[in-house]
Amino acid sequence: MSLLTTLDALHAHYGTPGEASLIKESDHLTAAYRKIVERSRFCALSTCGPEGLDCSPRGDKDPIVWIEDERTLLLPDRRGNNRIDSLRNIVRDPRVSLMMMVPGWNNVLRINGKAVLSVDADLLASFETEGQQPRCVIVVTIDTVYFQCARAIMRADLWNPDERIAAEELPSPGQIMQEIKEGFDGNAYDAQWPERASKSMW
Repeated sequence: MSLLTTLDALHAHYGTPGEASLIKESDHLTAAYRKIVERSRFCALSTCGPEGLDCSPRGDKDPIVWIEDERTLLLPDRRGNNRIDSLRNIVRDPRVSLMMMVPGWNNVLRINGKAVLSVDADLLASFETEGQQPRCVIVVTIDTVYFQCARAIMRADLWNPDERIAAEELPSPGQIMQEIKEGFDGNAYDAQWPERASKSMW
C-alpha cells in the first residue's frame, strides 16, 4: 500500500488548486452567501472533543440558522435524544463546522468557525415554535464560508426522485437496536415512534 504521509507528498500528488477554489472563500457572509443560508433548512453540524469527532444532522421548518450579522449565526437546539454529543464537544472545544444543503441546489455551503451555547431567556423565546423553546442556542462566529462545487451531489444524483430508496429496503431504527441488544422489542419501538415524534418535534 502506498501512503501519503507528509504535506509535501500530499501537495505534490494533488498539485495547485485552481483560482476559483481559492477566491470563493470569505470570512463573512457575502450577499450571495446570505441568500443561501436563508434558504437552507438542513445542515450537518461537526464538532470535536476529547473523545473524537461528531457530526449531527440539524433541521427546521424555517431557515436552520438565523443570521444575527455577517459573521454570527444562531442555531437553535431543538428537541432530540438528549445525547448532547455536539453540545458537550462545544463546551470543551469551540471549533465547529456547518455543511448547509438546499434541496435542488447541487452545491453545499461550508462554514467553519467557533461556537458558544446561549441560554439567554429572550434569545430562547425568540425561537419558540408551537409553544416550545429550544433548550439552548448555538451561537456560531464565522471564520470562513465557501461553497463546495457540485460534483459530489451530481455523482450521487442526490435530488433525483427516481433514485430514492424505498424505506422497506433499509433496516428500521427498531431493527437496528434489536440486532444490537438481545431482547429489545424493535417492532414495538417502530410502531410507537410516529406518535412519539409528533408530540416531541419542537
